[in-house]
Order: sequence, then structure tokens, then C-alpha cells
Amino acid sequence: MNIHEYQAKQVLKSYGAPVAEGVAIMSADEAEKAAKSLPGPLYVVKSQIHAGGRGKGKFKELGPDAKGGVRLAKSIEDAAADAKEMLGHTLVTKQTGPEGKQVGRLYIEDGADIARELYLSILVDRTVGRVAFVVSTEGGMDIETVAEETPDKIVTVAIDPDKGVTADDVKALNAALKLEDEAAKDGEALFPILYKAFTEKDMSLLEINPLIVMENGRLRVLDAKVSFDNNALFRHPDIVELRDTTEEDAKEIEASKYDLAYVALDGNIGCMVNGAGLAMATMDIIKLYGAEPANFLDVGGGASKEKVTAAFKIITADPNVKGILVNIFGGIMRCDVIAEGVVAAVKEVGLKVPLVVRLEGTNVELGKKIINESGLNVIAADDLDDAAKKIVKAVSEG
Repeated sequence: MNIHEYQAKQVLKSYGAPVAEGVAIMSADEAEKAAKSLPGPLYVVKSQIHAGGRGKGKFKELGPDAKGGVRLAKSIEDAAADAKEMLGHTLVTKQTGPEGKQVGRLYIEDGADIARELYLSILVDRTVGRVAFVVSTEGGMDIETVAEETPDKIVTVAIDPDKGVTADDVKALNAALKLEDEAAKDGEALFPILYKAFTEKDMSLLEINPLIVMENGRLRVLDAKVSFDNNALFRHPDIVELRDTTEEDAKEIEASKYDLAYVALDGNIGCMVNGAGLAMATMDIIKLYGAEPANFLDVGGGASKEKVTAAFKIITADPNVKGILVNIFGGIMRCDVIAEGVVAAVKEVGLKVPLVVRLEGTNVELGKKIINESGLNVIAADDLDDAAKKIVKAVSEG
């Protein structure tokens, strides 16, 4: 689960991280009051969407010469004017895709005198099986660009879970970021704070870009991006309350109600599969035969008829779907349950696109019998390769 920048900063501030004063607003009428509550005289007006690259982004409705989604205002009046112009408009960045995202919230923050911009993130480094800091002196840039062009400027420091952030870890991070004097002392305090927040709140990513050294030599978290492990949210009702469903795909929201693992994609072949590995293989083979999957959907190993029905309805609700592939290997999941769910869903919502079904495993013959006797116009497949060929052919033929 993702949250907005201002929410991420609130979480980090509760742990003691240095962040600027700021106010989140949802209407332009609140902008002047918000700016007046800050020290000033410099204000930063930031679009709050779940995407990076906001500063370099462009608003669809404002033309190519308009300022981006993060703006520096030198007066309360300018901050209010920027807020009025930005709210309700669609911001397009590298991460939103060409459709962009509508800005429904802004964060007006007190400005800072920046001496240096640094990069810091915390993530799970699966190569060593530990939480690790990834840092660079090249803050403010796309870290992917830094990794490609100057990989030597990125330093990774893995943390021993039994020891936490040690003095040696702090020394390594300070050296990698070239922090000295007051900034080094701030780093000594900040790094353990960030690690504690990451582990206690079950984050999957904590990214600060940039982490700045101000003109007075002190550190400040200037931007913050945080994602949480969905599987651990039951432990954090306070974090769940931060969820902004307007930033999420409606189909993904519906899927979460039924505990379905669903991710919307850009293709036109809907997939319903049990097991994440089989789902990935199914998407791969669809691409192998020249088409694109419309979604990742794992109904899980113990799905009920109702859950399968809901999954099928979510797939058919996507107007981009021109064909559906149901690929089930019945281990824990029974093929007859899948078949009953598919039949129930089709009878409820109808079937307007080709449907290929491949069943194998527990109760496979019963599952095939249910499908065959349903009267549905279903294309049967013997194996995954056969299923992929048939659905791609059916979609291409219209």
C-alpha cells in the first residue's frame, strides 16, 4: 500500500525524523490559511499523487509552458495562486503514464535553503536477505539514471537484524554520503530512526529523494515515498487509515475486498490463475505468442465459488479485455470449484469475449464436466501452451 508524501512525513516525524513544517489541503480556499501558518517567506506547493517525477511533470489542461507539480512560491499570494491552478487538474509524469493522475490534494511546505541533495532509501535486499540502506551523493535525480551512468556513486549497506544500525553502519553511511560535522551528527541520529520506522511499520520501501544538507549544515527529509507490505497491514490499523482509494485502480480495490491478488496491466487478455508462479508463467507465454496480458490475477489456493465469481466479474469489467484465459492447476484448489465459479459469473454478467479454459489436477474431470454441460461457448485447452495459442488466436481473429 502506498501513501502520500505528507502522510509519509507524518509517520517519519512521529519517529523523530527532521521534516519541515507543512499543511495538507484539499481545496484552493485553504491555501492562504495554510501558507500563513508556516514560517515563510519561501513556500513549496506540492501535488500529492502516488507517482514520482512530480516536479518535472506537466498538467494536461495547462499547456506545455505551465509550471510542474512542485512549485516554489515566494509569497503567500503566489502559493494560493499555484494551489488554485494545480488542484483538480491532471498531472502527467514518467510514472503516471500518458493518462496522468488528477491532483486532489496539495502539500504546502515551508521552504529550505539547500546546500546539497542526497539520495537515501531503505528496502529489503533479497540478495543478502536483509534490510539495507541504498545511498548516493546524487540526490534529486532518478536513481535508475545514476545506477546506469555512475553505479559507483551508489552504496548499499545491509543491516544485521540482530544488531540493528551499528556505529560501523553509521560510519559507512556518513562516508558514502560525505557527511561531516553537524550533518554527520544528524546522520548518526537519523539512520537508526529510519530503520526503526521501516521495520516497526512493515514498510517495503522507504525512499527519501532528496535528503538535503541545508545551508546551516543540518539534515532534513525534503521528500518521502513510503510503501507498506499489504500482508502486514492487519498489524497497523493506523496505517490502513491513510489509504487513499482515489489513487488506486477501481478493479484492484474491488479485488482487495475478496482477498484476490490483482494488478491491472495494459494488455487485452484477461487472466485468472491460481498461484503467483503459474500466473507469471501464464502472462509470459501470452507475451511469447505476441499478445499482452490485461492483468495479473491469482485467486489463491483455497478460493471459494464466490471468490472465483468475483474474480471473473472483475476481469470482465475491464473494457480493454478482448479475451479471457482461465488457467488452473488443481492442487489445493479444486477444478470443480473453479468451474462452478466461472459458470456462475458468466450466467450473471454474460460472456462477450472469447473464453479459453485449461484445467488440470484435483477433480479435473468433474470440472470439465461442469463446463461442458453449462452450455457456455468455451474453448477447451489441453495444456498451457495450447491454451495460450488458442486465446491469442481467438483475440486476433476478433
